[in-house]
Amino acid sequence: MSAGPAGPAESGSAHADADLGRARALLARHPVLDGHNDLPWALREQVGYDLDRCDLATDRSHHLHTDIPRLRAGGVGAQFWSVYVRADLAGDRAVSACLEQIDAVRLMIDRYPETFRPAVCVADVEAALAEGRIASLMGAEGGHSIANSLATLRAFHRLGVRYMTLTHNDTIDWADSATDAPRHDGLSAFGEEVVREMNRLGMLVDLSHVAATTMRDALRVSGAPVIFSHSSARAVCDHPRNVPDDVLAALRVNGGVAMATFVPKFVLPEAGAWTERADANLRAAGLDPLDTSPAAMRVHREFEARDPRPIATAATVADHLDHMREVAGVDHVGIGGDYDGTGFLPRGLESVAGYPVLIAELMRRGWSDRDLAKLTRENALRVLGDAESTARALRRTRGPSIARIEDLDGPPGGRGPGGLPGGS
Repeated sequence: MSAGPAGPAESGSAHADADLGRARALLARHPVLDGHNDLPWALREQVGYDLDRCDLATDRSHHLHTDIPRLRAGGVGAQFWSVYVRADLAGDRAVSACLEQIDAVRLMIDRYPETFRPAVCVADVEAALAEGRIASLMGAEGGHSIANSLATLRAFHRLGVRYMTLTHNDTIDWADSATDAPRHDGLSAFGEEVVREMNRLGMLVDLSHVAATTMRDALRVSGAPVIFSHSSARAVCDHPRNVPDDVLAALRVNGGVAMATFVPKFVLPEAGAWTERADANLRAAGLDPLDTSPAAMRVHREFEARDPRPIATAATVADHLDHMREVAGVDHVGIGGDYDGTGFLPRGLESVAGYPVLIAELMRRGWSDRDLAKLTRENALRVLGDAESTARALRRTRGPSIARIEDLDGPPGGRGPGGLPGGS
């Protein structure tokens, strides 16, 4: 993956440089807690998790969006590392792959203990800040990873996973995805039980990737604040992966946070049609559209030379954050860049070193330091703490759920490919 320069683009003016200096000073006080980074999957695909072949303490800008020098330059103080697995992995294969992803995050933390600190709660994140380390949390991307098993969900929580995105790109046995045909009109009965069990555990319900009907069902069922770990505003860019205004407004009541993503096709309307053409070109070359390996990026670059890509910028992302703040309120917005989970990124935000560019843009738009502190860190921390307190209260009145999908939703026929449990 070509991840652009090692730091934000040069500003070209003394005034812009001063804005960046102010942004960096703010991030030194209120470092980013980012909702979603796919580095673990990129390490799996590129080097089989072998950190001897990919030393994150050095510049990895030719292949990755993320390395330690650029995390430091970007003012990142806490990161939800995505323990994502592809949706075509089902059942036990999905569970095993997710466990491998969790192990990869642990390996990374152990390899660089001076930089990363394991974190599962607010106290851990605050301790990392005091120590000058980056708090490393985990979020599982796609409910297919639990293979329709609440016991597996609980096991992931014990291993440190603190959110689960209910679907990825495919509709699963108990929840509809934003980018696949619906089968449940939102959540099935078992899907609602998954949400309740996540509340009891203190695992955040992540509604990125899910259909709008699933969002609304989850908001109805959840007794704890929800998150969107990497989604932007549908009113600004009409893509199904983004959040409709009625759902953004509902966060005021629910208490949750929508964390704006940087993926161009989700933030710039013109980029969506281009991405469809680029994805078709990848398929014609025998590659998956989600592939961000160097080989796939070469195919992308050749295509881009023939069909120039519409360019998003930090201002494009700021447009989404302005709208999200207006509809949801400043207490309900955050940042989830989706670094190393996308082939292209906006100009100025080409890597994890780019957060100061976005903060500087928001400063120019009149966001106060107080508002920016909420955006970068405080809102996400509050939601994590609220999930913890909700879980403590629920555990006093309810034990672990032993519900099975066949009991709540009926026989498995037609739920997944071949009727297999955990199919997606």
